Amino acid sequence: MTKKKNSQESQLSYELGTCTKQNNLKKAISLYESALTQNLKLSPQHFNSILHLCSIPETLNSEINKSLAIEYGFRVYNDMLSKKIPLTEATITQITRLCAAKNDPGFGFGLIKGMAGLGLVPRLRTYGPTLCCFCDNLSVNEAYEVENHMISNGVRLEEGEVCDLLRVSCEVGKGEKVYEYLHKLRGVVRGVSEESVKVVEKWFRGEKAAEFGVEEWDVGKVREEKVRNGGGWHGVGWLGTGSWVVKRVEVGGDGVCCGCGEKLACVDIDCGETERFAQSVAGLALERESKSNFKSFMDWLEEHSDYEAVVDAANIGLYQQNFAEGGFSIAQLDAIVKELYDRNKKWPLVVLHNKRLRALQGNPSCRKLFDEWLAQGNLYATPSGSNDDWYWLYAAVKLKCLLVTNDEMRDHIFELLGSSFFLQWKERHQVHYTFSKGAPQLKMPPTYSVLIQESEKGPWHVPTASESSDEPSRSWLCITRPSSCHSVPSNFSNSNNILVSCKNTGQDSHRHSVDKITSVTGKRKEREPSPSRPQ
Repeated sequence: MTKKKNSQESQLSYELGTCTKQNNLKKAISLYESALTQNLKLSPQHFNSILHLCSIPETLNSEINKSLAIEYGFRVYNDMLSKKIPLTEATITQITRLCAAKNDPGFGFGLIKGMAGLGLVPRLRTYGPTLCCFCDNLSVNEAYEVENHMISNGVRLEEGEVCDLLRVSCEVGKGEKVYEYLHKLRGVVRGVSEESVKVVEKWFRGEKAAEFGVEEWDVGKVREEKVRNGGGWHGVGWLGTGSWVVKRVEVGGDGVCCGCGEKLACVDIDCGETERFAQSVAGLALERESKSNFKSFMDWLEEHSDYEAVVDAANIGLYQQNFAEGGFSIAQLDAIVKELYDRNKKWPLVVLHNKRLRALQGNPSCRKLFDEWLAQGNLYATPSGSNDDWYWLYAAVKLKCLLVTNDEMRDHIFELLGSSFFLQWKERHQVHYTFSKGAPQLKMPPTYSVLIQESEKGPWHVPTASESSDEPSRSWLCITRPSSCHSVPSNFSNSNNILVSCKNTGQDSHRHSVDKITSVTGKRKEREPSPSRPQ
């Protein structure tokens, strides 16, 4: 008898799985009723399979099945409680979806708050339906409470959740919260989805948006905050007064907005994040490298900090070489070093593994070159047994300078960093390279960053999401207060439906030339450049 029941329970699992694949709720209900009649022992998986079918969008968006799904979903949930079936995070998530469909987010939020007592941890998907429902109902305080609960549980909001909170804040006219969520949106996404763009457009075109702002502000404080935050935003509040003008525009390759003439910033991580990033890299390196070796490098770097660029020598020397034959092109490495020096009259820091250095010193020309670099203090040989990745990465972060490498930094050591701002740091500091007939071609960091930007003069610029790799063709929202900011250029159209383009305006939207490394890194020269080494 036991074997037969086990076989029936296994068969039930299989058939419920088939119902799930086919989105067949009615068949699943029939199977569930039959199982109850036969007194089969149902597992949490059986109950969750039914709840899943009741709570998926395909069911809840169907007028035919919605009421049945809500009614039956709660019946299954109550059966679980009466039979003392252990609840899982999936169970709670599915019930919160049903609560939202029933327009009872309060009940769903109560379940979420009770998860800690069950030893369960809510996830983003657990909160989503409840948060969205509160926002749809304009229950703004409850929506903010859900967000706070998410933060307390370490759940990071994504664009959809931030967009919901931004939308409800706009709807009820909470201007300071709108300001807060615009910055949160900037922090979680680069190109903004069309759904979010429409929320932003509606706010700035509305009358309520014109009520927030100041006529006068401390220009020095705003500029100081912008620099401290890494550029591109200041966060001190709405600037300017009066109505906003919103246009869809293009941004030229030089970073100049074709709507208002504002030059967009190349945004770096802020000073605090930079220092924490450097400490994180150092901490991980000290765990995995010889502590004395890496500590020696950190001390050396304190005494040799006047670099505008760090060079990943192995990556460059091995570029397009025959690995099987141990190929390493010292000529490529030397060409990159010379190119960097010619741009700024300062030698970059070359990081090369000691093992590679010893192997190459057998060549007299290589030995002479290395001796020159060592004498000038722009070569650091990482010790045997070390991973030179830690060294060049730490140097570039600590010195806030450029990093010349084609390494996309996806290996396990970079995964350990696990920070979203790592990608932003790479965009601002990594220099890619190629060679054309032996001559190096450096691809400097972009002249501007594709993310929401807030000007120290008041305007906002919001990039739309785009699948195109042709950056100048991306559409941006240009949001200005012409009455209180700088004047609007003559090519700025007042039509709400015209995309203002850089084409044929005299701006070269595809030109990208950086003659000085300092124009990219923003670092100040504090010492005279090192004397030129013999050619």
